[in-house]
Amino acid sequence: MYEGIRMTTLDYGPGHWPGSAMPGQAGNVVVGGHRTSKHRVFRNVDQLVPGDQIIFSDANGTHVYAVNRVEIVEPSDVWIINPTPTPTATLFACHPPGSTAQRIVVFADLVS
Repeated sequence: MYEGIRMTTLDYGPGHWPGSAMPGQAGNVVVGGHRTSKHRVFRNVDQLVPGDQIIFSDANGTHVYAVNRVEIVEPSDVWIINPTPTPTATLFACHPPGSTAQRIVVFADLVS
């Protein structure tokens, strides 16, 4: 995961929203990624369903989140990056693939 969500950053892989929580911490880990260009790390994000696992591994260990819902939102719906009181993760990408008309957002809760 790279720091930042600029298009050039996302060309290398998933980008961590600056200022959002890091995996395993209290708060909202916000991560964006491409679905159709470059590495396409989120190309199948629309196939995630409640109960699926999202796994982050870093120097501090492995952090497992469980998907609780998937929504389609407008680009102006910046509430998706809001901090949360409990450890959560939010993945987002453009939707539909190849378009910037909307965003697909996956919400998940830390389970271990």
